[in-house]
Amino acid sequence: DSKLPLSLRSNLLDLFGQIEREFENLYIENLELRREIDTLNERLLSEGQTIDGGELSKGALKAKASHSTSQLSQKLMTTYKASTSKIVSSFKATTSRAVCQILREYVGHRDGIWDLAVTRNSPVVLGTASADHSAALWSIETGKCLLRYAGHAGSVNSIKFHPTEQMALTASGDQTAHIWRYMVQLPVIPPLADISALCDDELDFSDREDGDGDGEGPCSEVPTIRVATTTLKSHQGVVIAADWLVGGKQVVTASWDRAANLYEVETSELVHTLTGHDQELTHCCTHPSQRLVVTSSRDTTFRLWDFRDPSIHSVNVFQGHTDTVTSAVFTVGDNVVSGSDDRTVKVWDLKNMRSPIATIRTDSAVNRISVSANQRIIALPHDNRQVRLFDMTGVRLARLPRSNRQGHRRMVCCSVWNEENASCNLFTCGFDRQAIGWNINIPALLQEK
Repeated sequence: DSKLPLSLRSNLLDLFGQIEREFENLYIENLELRREIDTLNERLLSEGQTIDGGELSKGALKAKASHSTSQLSQKLMTTYKASTSKIVSSFKATTSRAVCQILREYVGHRDGIWDLAVTRNSPVVLGTASADHSAALWSIETGKCLLRYAGHAGSVNSIKFHPTEQMALTASGDQTAHIWRYMVQLPVIPPLADISALCDDELDFSDREDGDGDGEGPCSEVPTIRVATTTLKSHQGVVIAADWLVGGKQVVTASWDRAANLYEVETSELVHTLTGHDQELTHCCTHPSQRLVVTSSRDTTFRLWDFRDPSIHSVNVFQGHTDTVTSAVFTVGDNVVSGSDDRTVKVWDLKNMRSPIATIRTDSAVNRISVSANQRIIALPHDNRQVRLFDMTGVRLARLPRSNRQGHRRMVCCSVWNEENASCNLFTCGFDRQAIGWNINIPALLQEK
């Protein structure tokens, strides 16, 4: 009989559930500490009866117990502070939720989506790379699948668009990278709905089971490209990522064979093989305006390669993480941001890479991150289905909604910003076979900070 809107009630119930769980954890910790106090008292009494064959004086016993009790009191105080911080964080996350709104689902792949990208020129479309051996192009405004690329014989692990032409670069588990041309016609955009009026029932994705993507889906009913314009095939292992160098005349690929390759696009010629990593590569990224490449690896390092001088190909090795570096990306400025399975994200200054200028500590492994060019906001997709937003100094700005009704239901693999579109300006994808478009009210986030 509540008069509250369903969406508001759902958010309140979610918040109170979080608060209840925090207090429950605090209560359990309190019981454990009380048991420790009882055990300590029993041990002190036992020692008092056996030392030097006699009993300790009541004063000595009291002093010893007082010292131990003081330590436990400090521990209790620390526990209360930590729990209180968690509760306050829950309130902050819920407040931020008002400016992070899900707009659209992109559904049609038959397996998990590893990567996504947005075209840099018209027509502006969303691209996805999937473990179902295909890549797909989508209308951002309608969520309609426009075109499918099915030229790979393995999982498509990465997709990047040419800076000026209608060409896509995909990397695959079939040990190749493909360059293919596309032509799409955007559908007529229907009148904009009042997003703020949508309730959770209208955004309910929980009824669709993970298996619903099997068989024929929306992507199978659209035009399909099956032959690449150019095939790059010098690797001896899975090609996990690829990217265009500034200008679009060369591309770099990263592979599980522990090497990255630099190719000429026009001739498909292998120009350089970048070796030095001790284990499989996980990602590669190019600088938006300079001939710089960064590669990340399972060997806990990432490497910076400099191709600005044709005669010198210098490399710098950075060892700031303790586990696999899952991605490292350039910002528009002079920064590199790296994410790792060690549950940290580090911000580095290209002018002084000896130590990070900021470290973000999280509660789950960090997957392929992205940084907003205009607002310099870092989007962190996690193994635990969370997507968090931080500024470049490490201050948390928001957490995207994640519940049974909204957000991803399995691991979030990648995120990408789309700042040319004021409404749908962040995309995420994951193992639940869907990509999601979000509206992130960035001015509100910065004002809140």
